[in-house]
Amino acid sequence: MMRKTSLILLGAAAGVALTLITTQPHIVFDGARAQAAAADTYRQLSLFGDVFERVRADYVEKPDDGKLIESAINGMLAGLDPHSSYMDGKSFRDMQIQTRGEFGGLGIEVTMEDGLIKVVAPIDETPAAKAGVMANDIITHLDDEPVQGLTLNQAVEKMRGPEGTKIKLKVMRKGGDKPVEITITRARIQVRSVRHRLEGDDVGFIRVTQFNEQTTEGLKKSISDISAQSGDKLKGFIIDLRNNPGGLLDQAISVSDAFLEKGEIVSTRGRNAEETQRFNARAGDLTKGKPVIVLINGGSASASEIVAGALQDHKRATVIGTRSFGKGSVQTIIPLGSGNGALRLTTARYFTPSGRSIQAKGITPDIGVEQEVPEELKARTTSTQGEASLRGHLKAEGDEATGSQSYIPPDPKDDKALHTALDLIRGIKKDAAYPPNPKSAVPN
Repeated sequence: MMRKTSLILLGAAAGVALTLITTQPHIVFDGARAQAAAADTYRQLSLFGDVFERVRADYVEKPDDGKLIESAINGMLAGLDPHSSYMDGKSFRDMQIQTRGEFGGLGIEVTMEDGLIKVVAPIDETPAAKAGVMANDIITHLDDEPVQGLTLNQAVEKMRGPEGTKIKLKVMRKGGDKPVEITITRARIQVRSVRHRLEGDDVGFIRVTQFNEQTTEGLKKSISDISAQSGDKLKGFIIDLRNNPGGLLDQAISVSDAFLEKGEIVSTRGRNAEETQRFNARAGDLTKGKPVIVLINGGSASASEIVAGALQDHKRATVIGTRSFGKGSVQTIIPLGSGNGALRLTTARYFTPSGRSIQAKGITPDIGVEQEVPEELKARTTSTQGEASLRGHLKAEGDEATGSQSYIPPDPKDDKALHTALDLIRGIKKDAAYPPNPKSAVPN
């Protein structure tokens, strides 16, 4: 069987997916010890078989055998960590389609928390975002049916549907006295993962909302367009990765490579040392050495953290904002045969070029900037608890960190992190962290 490796999003999305990289499985046999372990495993499997047969024979109503097996698989994987799961055939096909960055649904990134669905972030310019869905909303009901008891994949499936059809969400928000009901009309979601604009006529602003198959090409086009528009006036670039939940490993690598001439971008390390993989930059900085500032916050996860960590370690960019989410694990997609779906299994941790694991820690910005939260929003959750708050998460190497602001002002004029970056690039403000000192970068 081929193993397919991909950096998975923070949570299952109402349609966001990944590209796959093939590797071979590695199996080690250790004589008598392996035989003893196998015997114990067979005893446990025999116990499972006994329970399965007892349920089939004596349950008050005749159960569906397929659903029993699927529930057992889901239970086994849920006991490992928050990011391992089983995808049935349809979910697996949907995931493969979603790698193109186009899908049907609402446009929300979601995860499971205490049996309920938690919104990681609405995707820009989608029905969910336009209807007022917010990061950290807890979805309790879908069309008046409770989500309690559903798996994450089942809940996501209910949120999908034909274009033009409606669904009613009931959500709870921190500080709210009663649930909020939101009706959303489903649409074909075409994710434009990269957007850009000129700030004034001298600074290029590039927002990356997720890492799908189009991200690197979108970044290249943005850099080219900004350079052509600004010409000799261009003083630098701001790359906004705030509330970007991640996506494809290969895209995180190629986006980082766009700003680097050489050196390691990221490494992945599993249980066995021989499975370590290192990914290096190739010559060619698309910005031709222009200053770069990266914006992150508590909603920046996974692939976003790879990019921020690589550019920070190489002293290619100054990182501004609040500590990132801290998802430092890699999931492997293992197809289970025709029509049987696939296994999403956590198989490795990733490390920044300096050897940092950000699992349950996150990337700490070079310059910390907290946003001013309007009074009417202070009762709501404007922070993300992070990977360390997820039940069953992989433990960090050392102290863990939870809680980081994820609020971004809707009006750029109120965005303190953005204006700090602009002032630094334009020389209006000074800070020891900008520009970064290449001499203190990790060895190449």
